[in-house]
Parts: sequence; structure tokens; C-alpha cells
Amino acid sequence: MTATSPRIILIDDLRSFVDGRHAEVARTSAAGAVLLGRYQGQRLDELWLDHDLGEDDTIWPVVEILERAAFEEHRYDIGVINIHSANPAGSAKMAQALRHWGYHVRVVPGSADVGYLGESALNEPQPVPRRLSRPQGGR
Repeated sequence: MTATSPRIILIDDLRSFVDGRHAEVARTSAAGAVLLGRYQGQRLDELWLDHDLGEDDTIWPVVEILERAAFEEHRYDIGVINIHSANPAGSAKMAQALRHWGYHVRVVPGSADVGYLGESALNEPQPVPRRLSRPQGGR
């Protein structure tokens, strides 16, 4: 009998698992919603959520999907939801909302499981810091 890999989703705009574990990754709330939708009616072992997803995007559209499913009595079968956000207020609100609907939630800010990896490790481009240019003209 062959053991199956855990089913893990990570929704975070910049971080990945530092140990290279197999996970499906979404970098935006829209991509996270699509990815989560694939698991409706199936077991998901771990869901890792970041609150702030770059620009004006946040995790709230994904949280609302989870809430709606529970409200309609089709709660997602998730072993644990790990909130690894560095946003304390956002993390607290997410945890409160998800626990209200019966999801098992752990708040793990600064988790050593996720971190910022280089471009080669992710095989996707990373944001390039903006450089200030020198003013043109006189000295």
C-alpha cells in the first residue's frame, strides 16, 4: 500500500515552504479561490493563509468562500487552517471568522515553515526593488 502525499494549499503572494514540501500555491485571492474550489467535497490536509496578498488584494475573498460553504452546510473538509500572516489584526479577524464556522485554525505568525525564497527556488519572478534614480542635470 502506497502512502499518499498530504494535500496542502498555500495562499501567499511572496512566500513558499522553505523545506520544499509539495503544495499547490496561489499568489492572489482569485487564484486561491479557484484552487480551493477544486477541493470542494474532498479532504484538504492543510490550508496556509496570508492576509495581505500585495497591492489591494487580501485573503478575504477566500475566507468568504469558506464561510459561505459552512453557512450552506457544505463546509470544506480541512484538517487545519494555518494563518501565517504578519498582520496581527488581519490574522485575528480571519481566525475569529473561520473558528465561528467550525474550522480548526492555528495562528502561526512568523512560522519557520514559510519564507521568502529566491527566484531559482520558486521558478517564478520575484519583485525587483525600485531604485531611486539620480536627478538629471546640474551638479
